[in-house]
Amino acid sequence: MSTPPASSPQLAARVVAAHGRLMRVQLADGRESVARPPGRQTQLVCGDKVICELDAQHDELRIVSVAPRSGALYRSNARGQAELIAANLTLLAVVVAPLPAPDFFIVDRYLAAAECAGMQAIVLLNKTDVPCTADIDAALQVYSRLDLSVRRVCAHTHAGLEQLRSALRNETSALVGQSGVGKSSLSRALVPQSAASVGELLRDEGGRHTTTAVSLYDLPGGGAIVDSPGVRDFAPAIDRLDAATLGFREVAALREGCRFADCRHMREPDCAVRSAVGISLDSRRYESYRRLRRLFERLQPTPGRRQMR
Repeated sequence: MSTPPASSPQLAARVVAAHGRLMRVQLADGRESVARPPGRQTQLVCGDKVICELDAQHDELRIVSVAPRSGALYRSNARGQAELIAANLTLLAVVVAPLPAPDFFIVDRYLAAAECAGMQAIVLLNKTDVPCTADIDAALQVYSRLDLSVRRVCAHTHAGLEQLRSALRNETSALVGQSGVGKSSLSRALVPQSAASVGELLRDEGGRHTTTAVSLYDLPGGGAIVDSPGVRDFAPAIDRLDAATLGFREVAALREGCRFADCRHMREPDCAVRSAVGISLDSRRYESYRRLRRLFERLQPTPGRRQMR
């Protein structure tokens, strides 16, 4: 009877970059290597914790299992289906800047996604070397009154950078926001080695350099950041939102005073949320809630629609 071949040792790793069928994983000892997912139906993203084995035939690592996720950031596509962006996050840093002009409705949607996923969230005003308008200051004060941390930094001058490093220490954070607000500049300021193109680390089957849209970097002193591409719009995954509050913490605080337990806070009578608009509830934030509520109801899953879990 022949002796069966010894099984390959299993290696714990974390996905730090993904592009198509190629993954860049970081092993427990800090080394990085290219790995392949177990099958075409398995979607992996930055932050995923995986187990790998060496595929001796092809001299490469093969991912054999994925650990359960926590702190996952999802978005909705045009069909209302959830698309995973990053996993195992503990903090979402939503970046804005004086230029381009901030879209605080996008900020609200990222904050709603973080609230419903159980992540901490902060708002970062980058480019403090550019004059800030009174409207931007007023909007940031609204977030401060919601007990959200608001920080002012400048990737170019490094103003506020040490304080930001302290806030991100030992967290797995994602930098998100509009295009042009300087997320990649912040990544380079926080982690100088992130300036290297990830495309130089990954090659496709033909040996050509490839690039990746989302990358994870270790922070000096502890923690990690995920740098994601800028967006023109963002909709949180509908099936990941709390149906009663949509992740708006001021709505959660007020809704107990509504006449109806299933109040949508849109047109219902005796609604405590609507009564608070312009008083304890910021008018723009309420409009943001209304917009997300309409989107939520338009994209709500219907029987037979397949959702990614």
